[in-house]
Parts: sequence; structure tokens; C-alpha cells
Amino acid sequence: MIKDSVFLITGGLSGLGRGAAERLLKEGASVSICDLKFAHNDDKLRSFQDKVLFFQVDVTSEKEIRNAIDLTKRKFGKLNGVINCAAVNLTRPVYNFQTFEPHSLQEFKTILNVNLIGTFNVIRLAVPVMAENQPNENGERGVIINTSSILAHRGLENKVAYAASKAGIVGMTLPLAKELSAYGIRVVDIAPGIFSSTTYNELQTSNGDGLVFPKRIGKPTEYGDFVKAVIETAMLNGTSVRLDGAARI
Repeated sequence: MIKDSVFLITGGLSGLGRGAAERLLKEGASVSICDLKFAHNDDKLRSFQDKVLFFQVDVTSEKEIRNAIDLTKRKFGKLNGVINCAAVNLTRPVYNFQTFEPHSLQEFKTILNVNLIGTFNVIRLAVPVMAENQPNENGERGVIINTSSILAHRGLENKVAYAASKAGIVGMTLPLAKELSAYGIRVVDIAPGIFSSTTYNELQTSNGDGLVFPKRIGKPTEYGDFVKAVIETAMLNGTSVRLDGAARI
């Protein structure tokens, strides 16, 4: 199902998104990688040559995402799935009683804009392209995999903006799955725990005692492994799955 399929991955140059990109490319998929960064000298990903496209985009930009999707279809002929990994993090109290300053409203908006609205922006523009696909034996035409966080399920102090943005992604999952079922498109959310990615650096150092088993942080390759499992498991739909080694931070 993965071989010869086409996927668009946001945040695909590092962390969880890169783990997904490398795994899908190894499985024989073609991948369009969208990231704010530009892949100047990424020899590992560029070694896949005509199986990978790179786009320097802002996920909140309709023009830039639409262009990436259009060029993906032009190059590869279709779009089978989207993996949304682009995210920004923030640690702020709702009110700082030492400096007598409330949480910046602009910072709160920025986190929601990238993490939640950016995810929705990619979905709404990718859906009509996936709906054009011929259905497989299960009637499936495409799959959308979003990335929330265990903080969406069990928040942490000083993480109100980040937790709210990720909880919004969880909240979108079932309504989207129900709406898109008529077109054979599944929607699944992965809620990672403490992984070795830039988004989770703070959690790695401050919440090691919350790890259960394995007693280590997760690897982006393991996120990629689970993305593969989600794509290949048709019964996974409309749900948020914790990928956290039972961590409770």
C-alpha cells in the first residue's frame, strides 16, 4: 500500500516528520517534504532523487501549501496521504507573578496558528486531491495523519498554548473522519510522548521521571514506524493514539 504511493509531510526535515519521511521513502513511496527550512545539503534525503520533492513553505499560507500540493500532483500524478508534523512549542505561565505580566496574547495566537490552523489548512487543501484517487480494495482513497501530543490528553503547567493547540487537533479527528468517510479518506491522530525532536527538548530534560517503559525517550524512527502501521491498518480511523511508552508527565 505504501510502495508507489505519494505522501506530503509537513515539518519533514527534522524530528518526527523526518522520521516519517525516511521510513516512507525506504518503503518505496514518493514524498513531498514541506518545511520552513530549506534542504540545501541534505544528502541523505536527496539520495532518493526523483522520489522526493522539497518545498520551503509556511503551513499557514494557502498559496504556498496549494502550490506544494499542485506541484506534487504534477510530478507524481496523485496524492495518497498527508502527515502533519509541523509545530512550534512554547513554555509560558498564564500570568507571571514575578514580572506581573500576563501570557502574551500574540504568542498564544502564534502557537494556535501554526499547530492547529496550519494543520487544518493543509488538510482542507489536500482533501480534494486525495478524493480523486481510485479506491483500493477497502474503498480507501487516502489517509490523513496528524500529530498532536500527550499534552493534548494530559496537560502540563506553563504549556497552556501548546496543549490547547494540540487538543484542537485531537478534537478535529473524529469529525473529519466522519465527514471524509464518504470519500474513503481516513483521519488518524498520533499523540507522541517524549521524543528526541526539537519540540520536545524541554520535556526530555525536565520530565525523565515520567517515563515508564521503555525507560528512554522515543526516536523519530519509531514515529516513522508507527506512521507506516497507521497507513497499512485500515481499521485505524477517527481516533487519537498515544505513542508514549505509558509516559505520564
